[in-house]
Amino acid sequence: MDVAVPPCGLYAITDSRLIPRGTLIEQVALAIDGGAALIQYRNKHLSREERGREAQALATLCRERNTPLIINDDIELAATCGAAGVHLGRDDVPVSRARRRLGPRAIIGVSCYNQLERARAAAGMDASYVAFGRFFPSNSKPEAVQALPELLAQASREINLPIVAIGGITPENGPGLIHAGADLLAVIHGVFGQPDIRAAAQAYAALFTFHL
Repeated sequence: MDVAVPPCGLYAITDSRLIPRGTLIEQVALAIDGGAALIQYRNKHLSREERGREAQALATLCRERNTPLIINDDIELAATCGAAGVHLGRDDVPVSRARRRLGPRAIIGVSCYNQLERARAAAGMDASYVAFGRFFPSNSKPEAVQALPELLAQASREINLPIVAIGGITPENGPGLIHAGADLLAVIHGVFGQPDIRAAAQAYAALFTFHL
């Protein structure tokens, strides 16, 4: 199947603990202005109705800025708001179900933690990208399993999909992950936990310009 794949670069992930209520659209717009190539909406605390309103507003912004919006975990929310796709974790629905619901052009990403076999399986199920991590101590998920940069190198040799690295990534340690094989750096606190979101996003986006 010829599935959609995400662009390379900064993958900025929202976090309701970092983004003050009522400022989500403004802050995501700043991240896009700074060079974010992909946005993920992640909010596990609001009601379904509130999440629907936020996702719809984000989807509108991202279409205007020509930046794909990915919804964390929820394929129905992705479908109803018109997002570009969905990101699935270990306990979420299988890729095949998400693909049937969202269609062949949806971007469907899969968390693979530190498990290459899970990434191989995701690639065989028409996933659009695979994500590994955490690579460094993480403010957002301090309990997440540890992955090593060597995993990125092995995955890039074996799996013909974009590879995402996540977990404690900074502009200082990100280049090593890109060199090892990461096509996207997924960042939460490093963007939305910073006083200048646009400048923070620019610092990550510049890593890919320099790498090219």
